Amino acid sequence: MAPTSTPQTPFGRVLTAMVTPFTADGGLDLDGAQRLAAHLVDSGNDGLVLNGTTGESPTTSDAEKAQLVRAVVEAVGDRAHVVAGVGTNDTHHSVELARQAEAAGAHGLLVVTPYYSKPPQEGLYQHNVTIADATELPVMLYDIPGRSGVALSTETLVRLGEHPRIVANKDAKGDLGAASWAIARSGLAWYSGDDILNLPLLSVGAVGVVSVVGHVVAAELRTMIDAYLAGEVAKATAIHQNLLPVFTGMFRTQGVILSKAALNLQGHPAGPLRLPLVSATPEEIARLRLDLAAGGVHL
Repeated sequence: MAPTSTPQTPFGRVLTAMVTPFTADGGLDLDGAQRLAAHLVDSGNDGLVLNGTTGESPTTSDAEKAQLVRAVVEAVGDRAHVVAGVGTNDTHHSVELARQAEAAGAHGLLVVTPYYSKPPQEGLYQHNVTIADATELPVMLYDIPGRSGVALSTETLVRLGEHPRIVANKDAKGDLGAASWAIARSGLAWYSGDDILNLPLLSVGAVGVVSVVGHVVAAELRTMIDAYLAGEVAKATAIHQNLLPVFTGMFRTQGVILSKAALNLQGHPAGPLRLPLVSATPEEIARLRLDLAAGGVHL
């Protein structure tokens, strides 16, 4: 049974884009994934995003993606929203992944803007609507032009918001002005997809976060959000400022690389990475220790 959702918070408030644990030989570690998912939910997440970029989706097979969703739903699906990343730059393939995720028990879908192809806005609209029409699951768009090469325009977001199953947007555009207009006009539930902008996006109407640093500071993110929504802006600002070393430190190289390094430091091993990604160097790990300590993370 899926956790309770509301139109305002269809996927909860604090979601972590979870890394995909691998075994020492590079295989999918389903037991490790279940343990990690339970740890993340126990730590304050009320949602998990699987098979995203932080989950190394470019290097996991379709079968592995389905297995991961099924395992995590089994482990925490009664107390956290499990959202499956299904976006690709091939609409037909994304439809197949969406149907597969629905069959595996996912509670929702994350659909990244098609990367590399740079479709026009009409192509972006049709791509997302086609995927949303393929299942009964609610959809979170994912607007990240720095990776995809093209942004969802405000007009396209407004159009997509008219679809009954397109209910949210993960915003990694880094444009508070554009976010303000899109939140006001689209009716979409807005989730910050850029950790250092979590609090600023709340100030213009975001309802929650899809975080990378939630691997290590989910409780602090929840406290910050709760404080802001309760009108305790000074408290929320203080938490945001205390977490700045974590926001910066976890992204000195790819977030997935340092997320796995941070989990290892905390005693939650997530295994190696698959090429072309590589594990953090000793120097990167040493700097990460300093960054996390400066942000109050105990190792």
